[in-house]
Amino acid sequence: MSERKPAPTGPRLRVVIEPEVAIGPGKADLLEAVRDTGSISAAGRKLGMSYRRAWLLIDELNQHLGAPVVEAQTGGAKGGGASLTATGAEVLTRYRNMEAVCRQAIAADMQALRNLIRRNQRQK
Repeated sequence: MSERKPAPTGPRLRVVIEPEVAIGPGKADLLEAVRDTGSISAAGRKLGMSYRRAWLLIDELNQHLGAPVVEAQTGGAKGGGASLTATGAEVLTRYRNMEAVCRQAIAADMQALRNLIRRNQRQK
């Protein structure tokens, strides 16, 4: 089965690089899963999505970024596989950096909202 985690608290960043090109938490998680598993199908299973859905998301990035983010190897003695390209690794690194900067930028406001929730729950 899939290893889906509960959605983290904090910002969920979706970056529209150009009108047709965007990356968000789902695509970033998919790129990480391909990197970690060496397979598009295993990455899809890990994230609870079909191979077709995983492949379509990767193909969308491959088409719109001007260079592939994932290279797939078919068949062979080892049964094929997939790996991030240098472009894919850079896209993932830059996206995760942007997430970290956003989390840091809103940390005080997030804590204030958590405190507000706790305060309101105690007043019930």
